[in-house]
Parts: sequence; structure tokens; C-alpha cells
Amino acid sequence: MKYIPTIGIECHVQLSTKTKLFSEVDNDARGKEPNACVSPVDFALPGMLPRLNGEAIRLAVLAGRAMNCTINPSSRFDRKHYFYPDSPKGYQITQFYHPIIGEGYVELPSGTKIRVEHAHLEGDAGKLTHFSSYSLVDLNRVDTPLIEIVSMPDIHSAKDAHDYCKELWRLMRFAGVSYGDLYNGNMRFDVNISIAPEGSDKLGTRAEVKNLNSFRSVERAVEYEITRQTKILESGEKVVQETRGWNDATGKTTGQRSKEEAKDYRYMPEPDLPPINLSTEFIETESKKLPSMPVDYRKKFSKIIAEDTLEVLLDYPELMKKLEEIDEKHVKLMSNLFASVLLAEEKSAEYLNDLPSANDLNELSEMNEKKELSSTAMKEVFLRLFDPQMKGRGAKNIAKELGLIQENDLEALEKIVDIVLAKPETQKAQADFNAGEEKVIGFLVGQVMKESHGKANPSAVQEILRKKLA
Repeated sequence: MKYIPTIGIECHVQLSTKTKLFSEVDNDARGKEPNACVSPVDFALPGMLPRLNGEAIRLAVLAGRAMNCTINPSSRFDRKHYFYPDSPKGYQITQFYHPIIGEGYVELPSGTKIRVEHAHLEGDAGKLTHFSSYSLVDLNRVDTPLIEIVSMPDIHSAKDAHDYCKELWRLMRFAGVSYGDLYNGNMRFDVNISIAPEGSDKLGTRAEVKNLNSFRSVERAVEYEITRQTKILESGEKVVQETRGWNDATGKTTGQRSKEEAKDYRYMPEPDLPPINLSTEFIETESKKLPSMPVDYRKKFSKIIAEDTLEVLLDYPELMKKLEEIDEKHVKLMSNLFASVLLAEEKSAEYLNDLPSANDLNELSEMNEKKELSSTAMKEVFLRLFDPQMKGRGAKNIAKELGLIQENDLEALEKIVDIVLAKPETQKAQADFNAGEEKVIGFLVGQVMKESHGKANPSAVQEILRKKLA
């Protein structure tokens, strides 16, 4: 029997505000000591009231528009009650009944559209670190502003699950609403997987795999669950509804806790925060600030940049914005240099923070068109444009300083070729060429390059040699 998988994904996105959602504390705890970014509000000390961070509202609007979602003019916060050591208040401030972001969709590179049911604002919980006989609590992450994006069950393959998560990551980074640092948990994915016989009008029993933080892990976890659940059904048993954990080393999921009944979180309206009421003008003004998205770049550059190169570059908003700045006729060359040269450098992450000007890149491309640089020299000048000591000098000046500009003056090149052809050590090669041995032309070109100290244009040299030898 053939089984069809159905997958829904909940994605938690940490917003890149300077301070937390309800307190004036540093929101970026990366590299900080445990419990260094906390306040009396985060500790939930008596009498401490939350104050809503307006920047989180603005970023939520941008995130919603990036996903083609409607923005609800009126939304409000609720209390979700549960008791766990990483939640000092005994409840989470979230949006359950009236979220800020409504329905929308995410378009995958393949063109498939995955519907978004809604996305809501909420404060994150802390972090528990478990040891053999005890656990430690770090509250740095408490009330970090999150949006939780809930997809519709429109995904039916592990690859689409991978692509959906990656495209979400791209959208959040291009929109500038999140750092998107997966290693530090800026985005985390909870994946619900079920399978049902082909043609069935009912979904199967789902398993939820929580806290995945890489696209590859999402894909592998979905593949494993489809295989596991298929074996269970084919053996005549039933899939148990449960929460499962993913082990990246073993490539397997393991059961953590059953979910036979939905837990009663006793949701209630948050009494310490008023409803959020956004004007139409505010929503429209913020929506217009949304920059070009991946789908826009695909439409703009799909006929210029090879698909595989474009998909690599779409992981880097900085590079796509720079390609948008330079002249269109130079985009193909620069995209190849970005993908094959820049991203291969150890310091590529550092270089992304301070890219060369569009004028410098245009100038380099024009030098390439005029054959003023060899391919090796062009790559060297390109990388020198990222050198702080070379900033502002321009591609042409750098090439001149390094002595890399090729000689294209045909009269000057002919003189050098004549000198080489007159040398005794080239006579045999000339005779061999005239006897039909084409490969010796490379030796002769090399001799001319040596005589010109590497400045001669090899293609022009070869053309001159062939005419003279003929």
C-alpha cells in the first residue's frame, strides 16, 4: 500500500530587536554569561509589570508581509499557563485568540506555495542545561521576542519541508527581522509528520519532532519518520501520537512524551498589556519598507545567473543587494566571482560586512571585458577590493599597482613575438607547429608571456603567433 505523508511546521523566529519583548534588557545574549541579560521583569518579581517593545510590533509587520500575510489591525496577548523551571512567571505571554499576523503563503524555489495559517508574537522561555544529577537554568532567553509561524499541512515530502524552512529563513533575513543565526537558536523548527493511505480523506496520527535547528535535520527527520511510521502501519500496528526528539548523530527520532490529549493551558487574556491597535496608515507605511525578497531576485536574475549559482547567493542578502546595485551587464561575472571566489575564502563572513562599492565592481568587470586582466589577475584584484588597506583605490589603480594589467597593444605584442620567434630555443617548436603539431603553440605562448613578464594578453599572443607561423 502507498502512503502519502502530510507535514505541518511551526517555526519560532527570534526578532532582532535591541531589547526584549517586555523589558529594557539586551536581547542579544550570544556569547554572554548565563543569566547576564535579565531584569526583575524577566525574573517575574512581585509587582514587576511588562512593557511592550514597539520595535517588535514593527518587525512582526515586516515578517508578515514577507510571507504575503495579512496584518490584523487588532491583536492582543494571552497568558498560556504551564509550570516549568525555565518559565519564572508560571505562564508565557503569547497570542492565542487574536494573533498579529493572519493568513498568507511562502513560495518555494520550485514555485510551490505553502500556506501560512497565522503567526503570533510571544516571549521565549529560558534554557535548561541538564547534567547527570541536576539541571541549571539560564534566563537570558526569557521574553526574547519571537514570532511563531504556523504552516498549513500543505507539505508532502522531506525535500519540500527542507525548502520551506530554508525559504522562511531567507525571508526573515532579507526582511531584516532576524539575525537568522541557526547555531544560536534564532530560528527553531517543530515538525509534525503523519502518513495516510493514498486516497484517504483522513490524515494519519501525527508525531511531532521538536526543536530542530538546521534544514538538513528537518529533511532527515521527516525521511526517518515517514519510514518509521510506514513500517508500523504495514505491520498492522498503530502510530502513537507523541512528541519525539531528533538525534543528529544517529539519524533517528526517539519518543519523549505521549500526547493522547491536548494539554489544558488555561489561556486567559493578558491583564497587564492592552490590545494592539494598528492604523491602516502604519501597516501600509511599514509594508512599503520591505526590501526585495528572494522571489523578486529570482524573477530579476533568472535569465542572467545560472539557477544553481543564484540559489547559493540567495543565502546572502548582502550579496543580492550588491548585485542589484551594479550595472546589469556586469551581474553574471560578479555573481560567479561572489559564488566561486568570495564564498571560498576563510574570511568570507567578515568580507560580507564591508563589500566593495558598485563602482569598483563595475570597473573590474569592464577591465575584464577589455581583456586588460587575465582570469587569475582578475580574481586577485577582486579579492584585493576587500582589503581594508586597498579601500577606495579602485580596481584599475589596484591592478596597476600590482602590475597585473595585460598588454593589448598589438604592435607592441608583435615586437615581443618577433623577439621570441628569433630565439634559437623556439626554432624546433616552430618547425613542429608547421608540421601539424598544434599543442606546441602553448609552449610558444608561454615563451612570449615570459618575455613580457606575464603582461601579454595570451589570446592576442596566440592569434599573432598563428598568423606569423602561417
